[in-house]
Amino acid sequence: MRTLALSDEILMKVDKAARYIGGEVNSVMKDKNEVDIRFAMCFPDVYEIGMSNLGMMILYNMFNQREDVWCERLFSPWPDLDKVMREEKIPLFALESQEPIRDFDFLGITIGYEMCYTNILQVLDLSGIPLKSVDRGEDFPIVIGGGACAYNPEPLAPFFDLFYIGEGETVYDALFDAYKANKKDGGSRKDFLLAAAKIPGIYVPSLYEVTYKEDGTIASFAPTVDDVPEKVQKQLIIDMEKEYRAVEAPVVPHIKATQDRVTLEIQRGCIRGCRFCQAGMIYRPTRERDVETLKESARIMLKNTGHEEISLSSLSSSDYSQLKELVNFLIEEFHGKAINISLPSLRIDAFALDVMSKVQDVKKSSLTFAPEAGSQRLRDVINKGLTEEVILHGAGEAFKGGWNQVKLYFMLGLPTETEDDMKGIAHLAQKIAETYYEVVPKEQRKGKVQINVSTSFFVPKPFTPFQWAPMYTEQDFVEKAKVVKNEVRAQLNQRSIRYNWHEPDVTALEGFLARGDRRCADVILKAYEKGALYDAWTENFDYDIWKEAMAECGVDMTFYTLRERSLDEILPWDFIDTGVSRKFLEREWQRAKEGVVTENCRQKCSACGAMKFKGGVCLEGKN
Repeated sequence: MRTLALSDEILMKVDKAARYIGGEVNSVMKDKNEVDIRFAMCFPDVYEIGMSNLGMMILYNMFNQREDVWCERLFSPWPDLDKVMREEKIPLFALESQEPIRDFDFLGITIGYEMCYTNILQVLDLSGIPLKSVDRGEDFPIVIGGGACAYNPEPLAPFFDLFYIGEGETVYDALFDAYKANKKDGGSRKDFLLAAAKIPGIYVPSLYEVTYKEDGTIASFAPTVDDVPEKVQKQLIIDMEKEYRAVEAPVVPHIKATQDRVTLEIQRGCIRGCRFCQAGMIYRPTRERDVETLKESARIMLKNTGHEEISLSSLSSSDYSQLKELVNFLIEEFHGKAINISLPSLRIDAFALDVMSKVQDVKKSSLTFAPEAGSQRLRDVINKGLTEEVILHGAGEAFKGGWNQVKLYFMLGLPTETEDDMKGIAHLAQKIAETYYEVVPKEQRKGKVQINVSTSFFVPKPFTPFQWAPMYTEQDFVEKAKVVKNEVRAQLNQRSIRYNWHEPDVTALEGFLARGDRRCADVILKAYEKGALYDAWTENFDYDIWKEAMAECGVDMTFYTLRERSLDEILPWDFIDTGVSRKFLEREWQRAKEGVVTENCRQKCSACGAMKFKGGVCLEGKN
């Protein structure tokens, strides 16, 4: 029988004690004495957020299918428990065994967004693991990171032993086998890191050296030992039937998770090529799962979890070629069984609206559009592939179908943006409001139309055509939001339009961390030491701490955020090969400046480089 790491007295004092006790339905228990590798899988945020992460579910399931591996979970303790653990000197523990992370072979950390970086240091600190890899001896776990932010691992490089670049299904088996072989041969930690660096997709920061020019830009980035590749190649699965590791029995959280539902991944990648979207570039090419396999997975997962909702997950669900068949199957299969079907990432067309009218309570739901930019000119710059005509037609069809609430998402601070583009956000909202009154007869209206406009501020991310673009200052962002706010107030239907915007200081910091190099690690460490934690949570974020940390480390944030990069500059992430070529990104950057649209992958191949993977959408119709 398990002994809980926290006493009843402590559990009674902290918020949501169920975050820390484990023992959930479908969690995996093994005998630690009968496995060769113990792997602690961490999502560095609160339990409810981490338990919604699909990547973590997939790896947890995949690792535990190996008889020689026991994978357990852990999440960042909320500040109330963090305080108690430090005072009582309680080491951070895994949920399944309730045993200290310090005793594991691996600590794997999913790095999904930049604002969790101080939480990563919290996890290491509470586990009793030295924060910097150079200070770890033979008896400490190997710390490995993966996820979207691993595509620029450099700001975190000193804290990790390894990074995995790509999709987890591909080379973890080889990594585990290398670990076991090294252990059997009596090899050292360094011996294992050398062996791991030769496995495709594995990046070992300590085996690479960076030098800088006088102006602060990178002069060179190269391995320091022989047989270690200069470029780290992204790993991904191509055959979604043979290689995909379906999760048939996901762990059911004790408390309501952010995404409290079964998640069915229907495809990977995106055909669209939006120039601001990192995920759309790094997950190329688009690969679909077989519709019959998905039908069976849906049945099994709902049965094994008891969830009452199933979500179809992808970057652009409307582009899944078998969506109509799959959705109609789910509607028929679960009719009368109180199963809700969630369809995120839909392009609003006739089919989407028909589907949503069948699966949603029209009275309670609102529709979401993401035009991203207020003018057609700027939508062409970002290659959104969405015209005002399509947006208004979709809104009109939705209003006819019974909806009267619409959410609109835009970005401010995009490359080449003008004041007219900003004002265009308010004008488009006004046109959508007018459409409601034009297409819905007065006697059929269910109250007034409600348009909720939300703007975030643009961050140029690595491996996008906008990676060379400059950002704006926090004050610039505020001024841009004011332009939109004032223009909204000037509209005839202003009472029907609500406007809010994202915090500009959070955006500025996100840009610094997303585009940073190894010198930024000192700032992250200093901010953590000063108390920065849960920076993704508005109530915990303290920008002053970060500004103080930068000042004390002698780091100028504007070097990373406000400066436009030249095309010949070595970028911190250039050593990673995502398959999408630099030549393609440069070409798209130029086309953006010219306002030229690039067709999506099914309309015409744009020679992005992903053809090298020999699969997915790149080979459609070519067999």
